Amino acid sequence: MSEPIDLPDVKPAPLEPGTLYLVATPIGNMEDITLRAIRTLRDCDLVAAEDTRRTGMLLKRLGLTKRQVSAHKFNEAKRSGEIVELLQGGGTVAMVSDAGSPGISDPGQRLVAAVIEAGCRVETVPGACALVVALTASGLATDEFHFVGFLPVKSGQRARRLTKLLELPGTLVLYESPYRVVKLLGELAEFAPGRPIVLARELTKKFEQIQRGLPAELLAEYADRKPKGEFVILVGRAD
Repeated sequence: MSEPIDLPDVKPAPLEPGTLYLVATPIGNMEDITLRAIRTLRDCDLVAAEDTRRTGMLLKRLGLTKRQVSAHKFNEAKRSGEIVELLQGGGTVAMVSDAGSPGISDPGQRLVAAVIEAGCRVETVPGACALVVALTASGLATDEFHFVGFLPVKSGQRARRLTKLLELPGTLVLYESPYRVVKLLGELAEFAPGRPIVLARELTKKFEQIQRGLPAELLAEYADRKPKGEFVILVGRAD
């Protein structure tokens, strides 16, 4: 992520004073950054980042030098007050997560709620989102789907949550750590053995892979190798 990228001329367009901008950033392929995202990051007064080091690398590739503050799950409540104060003074803030859309299994929701409660404006600058990328490429039903982010880590809570989710109609979409993908496939083989499963891995990156099959079939794929990368798991609806 160190090489600068060639950018077209992005003409200035004034940002609205007192606005929090939720800026989506690439989930892998840098070419997925939008011109509007670049302009917003360039012209805002402050960038609130989940990880200032990671966002700093992104800004460097875009040829931007910006003032940043951290805004992650451990300090989002405290940071919200500071950001609201800046917005009430007419400033503009761009919120970014490490990758994808802020607030989708990433920090952002508490900040947005605080900004709205304070009577300030919120605007989304849309872009890449692993949920949408995986769902549209899955071949599973998209007319109704349920996104639940990450399941609980503890086995008992996890099993109860999963069994309830499997009762929902439509496609089920989850994020999962590579360290728990095999565990999830085993659970699906037990609770939903006949449901179609799609594993979407490393989306938009060099080693992107989409695997389709029944839970037991995909579980066998990882019998002799460990899952690597970032996963989106989709569970098709029962026939």
